[in-house]
Amino acid sequence: MNEPIAVLAGTPVDTQMGVDCLKGAGLTGLPCPLAENPLDQTAFQISSAEEKAAFAGQVLDTAKAQGCKRAFVYCNSLSGAVDFAPLAVEKQMRIVTPLDVYRELAGQYTALGVISANAQGLSGIERTLLCVKRDLHLYGACCLDAVLAIEAGEDPEKLVERLHLVGLADWAQSCGAEALVLGCTHFPYFKEALRRRTSLPLLDPADRMIELLMAE
Repeated sequence: MNEPIAVLAGTPVDTQMGVDCLKGAGLTGLPCPLAENPLDQTAFQISSAEEKAAFAGQVLDTAKAQGCKRAFVYCNSLSGAVDFAPLAVEKQMRIVTPLDVYRELAGQYTALGVISANAQGLSGIERTLLCVKRDLHLYGACCLDAVLAIEAGEDPEKLVERLHLVGLADWAQSCGAEALVLGCTHFPYFKEALRRRTSLPLLDPADRMIELLMAE
C-alpha cells in the first residue's frame, strides 16, 4: 500500500505523534489536526454531534482528495467524541481508532485503571469497555495538565513526578487494577518514565491500531 494514511488527532502535536508512529511501521501519514491546541480540542469535543461529524467529514474529504483511503485516528478523546463508524461508511474509508483496540482488551481483564486527557476521553473509553464487558471494574482519572506539559516539552521524568502519576498507578493497582490504560495518545511520551516506577503494566493501543489499519 503506497497511498498516504490520514492521521486525525486533536492538535498538531499529537497528530505528528501519530505520523511518527506510522513512520516507525514504514507507513506514510498525512497530518490532519482538528484543533490548534488542547483547550480548543476540548471545546470542539463538547460541540454538537452534528457539528463534530460535519467537521470531521470535511477533514476526511480533504484527506481523500490527497489520495488517502485509510484514516488513523490517533486521539482517544476525539474517538469518543465523534462517531467514526458512519463516517467510514459514508466516506468509504477504513478508519481505525483506539476504541477498536479497547473493545478487544475488555474481555482480557477483570479490572483496569484508565488515565485520559479529559472527561470526554474517559467517558468514551468507559462506554466502549463496558459495552463489551458490563462487569469490568474501572478506576479512571483525567489530566489535561499532562497534555499541556507534553505539548510544552516538559521532561517526562519531571512530568511524572509533578503530576503524581506513580501515585495514580499505585492507587489503581491497590484497587485491584491489572493494568493501566494510557488513554491518550500523548501519553506514550512519558510511558517509559512511568514504567520504570510502577509494576502495573501500561497498555498503549498504538501497535494494535496499526495492525487493524492494515488488515484486509
